[in-house]
Amino acid sequence: MIKKYSFAFTFTAVLFLSSFTHSFGQTNTKPFVYGDLLPDAPELAARGEYAVGVQTLDLIHANQLDILNYGKGTDSLYNRPLKIEVWYPAEAGSNELISYDEVMGQNGSPTRPIIPFTFLGRATRNAKPAYAEDSYPLVIVSHGYTGSRYLMTYLTENLASKGYVVVAIDHTDATFRDAAGFQSTLLNRSLDDLFVLNEIARLGNQKDSFLNDLVNSDNTALIGYSMGGYGAVNVAGAGYSPQAAQLFGGMTGGSKALLKRSMGNPEFEASIDPRIKVIVAFAPWGMQRGVWDAEGLAGIKIPSLFVAGSKDDISGYEDGTKAIYEGAVNSDRYLLTYIDARHNTAPNPAPAESLDSARHIDEYLRYADSVWDMRRINNINQHFVTAFLGFYLKDNGAYKAYLDVNANSDKKEWPGFKPRTTVGLEMDHESAN
Repeated sequence: MIKKYSFAFTFTAVLFLSSFTHSFGQTNTKPFVYGDLLPDAPELAARGEYAVGVQTLDLIHANQLDILNYGKGTDSLYNRPLKIEVWYPAEAGSNELISYDEVMGQNGSPTRPIIPFTFLGRATRNAKPAYAEDSYPLVIVSHGYTGSRYLMTYLTENLASKGYVVVAIDHTDATFRDAAGFQSTLLNRSLDDLFVLNEIARLGNQKDSFLNDLVNSDNTALIGYSMGGYGAVNVAGAGYSPQAAQLFGGMTGGSKALLKRSMGNPEFEASIDPRIKVIVAFAPWGMQRGVWDAEGLAGIKIPSLFVAGSKDDISGYEDGTKAIYEGAVNSDRYLLTYIDARHNTAPNPAPAESLDSARHIDEYLRYADSVWDMRRINNINQHFVTAFLGFYLKDNGAYKAYLDVNANSDKKEWPGFKPRTTVGLEMDHESAN
């Protein structure tokens, strides 16, 4: 938890602004990077054995419905651009500090102008991949509205170091830089995810691609946060309810298009992709708006990990994420709850630039939680996502104990956690029907 002493906030700012870690009067020139371990980090939060490489790719999803300009043109179709970031296991010696270019603010908002900033990671741009006898499982990461492919680098780098190829998407019309009408996110989120899966599979078989023989797209996890979670739940098999189409109001084209992703629609049923083995949904949006019903949630038949704050005021908890968890009756599923946290259970910590009192407070609140230290949340997420993917994607039975934390304990001491460090956490598990 965040300490109440007045120096704690200033101390955090110094960590980022000076790129030095200062502890108990001693200076260390090693900078703190998002995802680095706090003293109370659980066991599986540590990075893995691989160095990490990173590359940026630009994709084009051709002939997509231009929902934001529907009815204004002759065909309302466009070529939808998608920028992705790919982290992957790299040859030894490639774990350099890297600077990521990001922005804060909100496209089109006069009170929140776009402000560029940079932050550090531990990866090497265009490093030589560490090819292995078996190609690595694929993890696709989908941000919220608004966000970016860099919103969860603490997790994307961490998973790549553990033998995954991790692909994070910049969802067009939903990033800080290009935020546009919400209808685009409602329609395109799951379509973007499936398109990126197909593109990575194609590149994995293309001789001149660095992904050739590196990635196994037949063994894929989809991780989504907020609207990314909304997309992940749909891709996993939960067709939208008939009520969901009403989110488009009188926009007939949008309603018809969303119905193609609805339960019972043959096109949706045919799109459920067996290559996607599991989902991780952080604070998935939509349950409070009637996006899913019991029939739809019962369509999720793959293992799922849901993560939420018990005071989530964006996606909801009891009638939001927890209701999705309870309704996914045909999924072997887990629910990790941060007690008293709100919506921000997935992002990186707030950037140093957001600490400036002259900034709009939403630049800080876009990342931060009012109760929990985001670095602590990051470490716990690294731990449990590692266990979940390790068990279900890599078929490593040793990880099961880290998930079934309440199985053989009447005390709140969980495998991999230091004594007295599980306060504020709950983990629920239900087997599939």
